[in-house]
Amino acid sequence: MELRHIAIEHIHDTKLNMRHDRRPPDVSDILPTVKAKGILQPLLVRPYVEGGEEAVEIVAGRRRYWCGRAIVDEQGSFAPLPCAVMEPGDDASAIEASLIENAARRDADPMTEYVTFVRLIKEGRKVSEIAATFGITDIMVEQRLALGNLLPKIQDAYRREEIDDQTVRYLTMASKQQQKDWLKLFEDDDANVPFGSQVKQWLFGGQSIATKVALFPLDAYKGHIVSDLFGEESYFADADLFWELQNAAIAEKREALLAAKWSDVIVLEVGEHFDQWAHEKTPKTKGGHVFITVSHRGEVEIHDGWLSKKEARRATKQSAEKGKPAAKGAIQITKTMENYLELHRHALVRLALIAEPGVALRLMVAHAAAPSGNWQVKSDPQRSRNDDVKDSIARAPAQAAFKAERDQVVALLGLAEDAQTEDVFARLLTLSDAEVLRVAALVMADTLAVGSASVDAAGTHLQVDARAHWQPDEAFFELARDRATVNAMLAEIGGAAVAKANVAEKAKTQKKIIRDFIAGANGREKVEGWCPGWMAFPFRQLGEPAPKAKVEIAPERLAAE
Repeated sequence: MELRHIAIEHIHDTKLNMRHDRRPPDVSDILPTVKAKGILQPLLVRPYVEGGEEAVEIVAGRRRYWCGRAIVDEQGSFAPLPCAVMEPGDDASAIEASLIENAARRDADPMTEYVTFVRLIKEGRKVSEIAATFGITDIMVEQRLALGNLLPKIQDAYRREEIDDQTVRYLTMASKQQQKDWLKLFEDDDANVPFGSQVKQWLFGGQSIATKVALFPLDAYKGHIVSDLFGEESYFADADLFWELQNAAIAEKREALLAAKWSDVIVLEVGEHFDQWAHEKTPKTKGGHVFITVSHRGEVEIHDGWLSKKEARRATKQSAEKGKPAAKGAIQITKTMENYLELHRHALVRLALIAEPGVALRLMVAHAAAPSGNWQVKSDPQRSRNDDVKDSIARAPAQAAFKAERDQVVALLGLAEDAQTEDVFARLLTLSDAEVLRVAALVMADTLAVGSASVDAAGTHLQVDARAHWQPDEAFFELARDRATVNAMLAEIGGAAVAKANVAEKAKTQKKIIRDFIAGANGREKVEGWCPGWMAFPFRQLGEPAPKAKVEIAPERLAAE
């Protein structure tokens, strides 16, 4: 039998346990004690190999394990569990009886254990010998000895149970001065003293990043690493230096994935979640993307083989039209750029709708017959998480023109903001058909959902020309960051030769050339009304040629021919 501490994620429940059930057991009676004192009695486990990785399964101590799981769900982490690992031929009943007997010999007061263990060390006993005598692991002995590094007043408060185990554990990470500062707060009745996991946040100024989340080798970090004296956790003292190294490692990971022929690797903003429900599983061969999420605690997760539902539908449609899978090039639309395009295309189409009441009325009827998008009815909230995108749409000419029309229609109705349905109906009965159509057009345009297929359908039918109310602004250029995308834009506005000549230049340099074409500056011929394919109706990828205009022949000409 071997006694050691094992991380909770490497321990698994087993059907061999006599108390096994599909549902977690009720641990409400022992959970408070485990929170205050931790798990003192080792679990009985046995090793096994699954998928080439070693793990252990519980033979006895299932409720102690589920207490740890409950604390992980509540607090985010829990110390590795003390475990007695069985060897081939172990008699489980005899081992469990031995562990219970050893646990019964132990004193429940950690400070008394500390005093006892220190006395034994002075008498020449080794840590391993003390552990064997008391039936515990070496780490548990070291944990008790570590308490001697705390200030005497903190030790006394801990002995009187005025401080819980978790608080003491994090205080072992504090310097003597930090311990003194914490003690002042503790002794001040009016102060807000941190306890438990709050101590860790207090020590690290609200950002505690564990060394275990680093993608880079720890020897590359030249700052200070703080470890608790129990030797179980360590943290980066310099958060800025950590993020510098972590971001560089993430960039290398992204490059490696792109080299592995993934069509795109998207790194989400720190703290942004990857919502699987909004995506469809798509293999690499069919243009699947890789999404990398980064938590505020520095944890990195890689989600490979996904497309947003909209991209998946578009790929399926292109595949059906072309008879082959839609090719995914190096040019990709980031999530924030997609948000930018959706909002501006939405602004352009709904402005066009209010000028075509007949079309708006038919679209409204279609929404009523087959509800979709915002049909409840409510105005589209036009949300964006990016401040630059918010500012861009707020200053858009199409947005201002739409607001002016809305103000005029509100004045036409002449009703209070809290008017009821019957009040609106009564007012509409007094208006002409043309005026009612004007109101209907505004209502349809105002409820048109951002990013919906209806925006593209209506914009294409109305032959919306983005150049009439939109031109590329700083937010648009800021969101176009990779060289392949910017080079494709440069080819559209300046021609293939110019793009080819600057293909190796930085994206910043290529953007400046694009601005020079727009302004006619620095020797570049001025290009009037450039509109990238992303803002065209119908939508097209950068570099794709615009569809040829249909030539309509008048009926009378057909008759003559």
